[in-house]
Parts: sequence; C-alpha cells; structure tokens
Amino acid sequence: MHFSFFKNGRTHFTKSFSEKNFFFSEKDFFFSEKNFAVCISVIITSISLLIFQSCSGGYSFTGASINAETKTFHVDNFINRANIVQPILSSELTYALINKIRSGTNLTETDDEADAYFSGTIIAYNVSPTAISAGDKAAKNRLTVTINVKYVNRTDRKSSFETRFTRYKDYDATLSLSSVEQSLIQEINEELVDDIFTKAFVNW
Repeated sequence: MHFSFFKNGRTHFTKSFSEKNFFFSEKDFFFSEKNFAVCISVIITSISLLIFQSCSGGYSFTGASINAETKTFHVDNFINRANIVQPILSSELTYALINKIRSGTNLTETDDEADAYFSGTIIAYNVSPTAISAGDKAAKNRLTVTINVKYVNRTDRKSSFETRFTRYKDYDATLSLSSVEQSLIQEINEELVDDIFTKAFVNW
C-alpha cells in the first residue's frame, strides 16, 4: 500500500506499508479456548462457594454473618409497658422483626427452643414538640419509640446482648397524631428492626 500527498504543485512520495503492519492477528484479541474454559471454571467455582456458604448459614446476601451452627430462631411478642399504650405497636413490631429475619437469613422459625431467641419490651411511646415557630407555637412534633431488646444465641453466647433502641419521626404540628400515626409507626418499626437485625447478625 502506497501513500502520497500533493504540495506546492508537486506530488511527494511516501513510504509504502504492507497490510500486515496495520492489523493484528486474531490471537492478539481473543483468549484461546483453553484459557476461556479456565475462566468459566473459576467463575462457576466461586458462585458454588457462595451458594454453599449461604445454605450453611454462614453468609447471607443481606450482609448477615451468622454462626453456621445457628439454624433456628424465635421472636416473642413484644410486651408494651409504655405510659401510652398504642394498640397495634406491639404486634406490628413483632411481625416486622420476624419478617426481617425470614427474608434476611436462612434461619428457620420455631416455637421450640430456638438457637437465636429474641424478646423485647416497649418502654416509651411519646409525642413532644421539636421545632418552635413564631409565637412560641410548635411547628413540628416528634413521635418517639424506645424499646428494650434481649437477644440470646445459644450456639454463640458472645453475640448475645440486651440493648435499648430508640427511633423517632417528626410530623407537622398542624396534623393530628391519629392522622399520621400508622405511617409513622411503620417507618419507626422498620428502623428499629434494622437496628436489631444489624446488632444481632451484622455486628462484625
């Protein structure tokens, strides 16, 4: 292949190149069948190990790290001992924790002596002003829930604990608590359950 260019009325000759100077062979771009097979084998092996660890209870895709000997769990109904007893709070908090453990681990729920056992008490449920507007009127109110949770792991005693957890949500003071209470409870419960789950199963 020859290259030339035109300048000042004259044609100037340039060096010629063969096509092989411009193209690489296929082996420069592709793995051999042998290398390809090795890569596939490594990928399959890695995936198999993850599945095995997940099934054995040692790993979960939610980030939970659980002793392989821990197979079962049980959550007692939360006892409500707050000054203000909200009728649905106890049952919704209990079910939220059960569902979180079901979806986030490979543990099996049982009513017998479970390897991982949860019990809890609602010790505070109150509303207080949190932001004051002009005229010393509350612009925002805060719903606060505090619970005490006891966790016993019979196969891994070091991971057992008894801890208080508190979460709150603010809402516009022009709204009545009854009009927003259900949604606030749901949001607070989700955060409390995440705290309990993290403490029990993701606390490295």
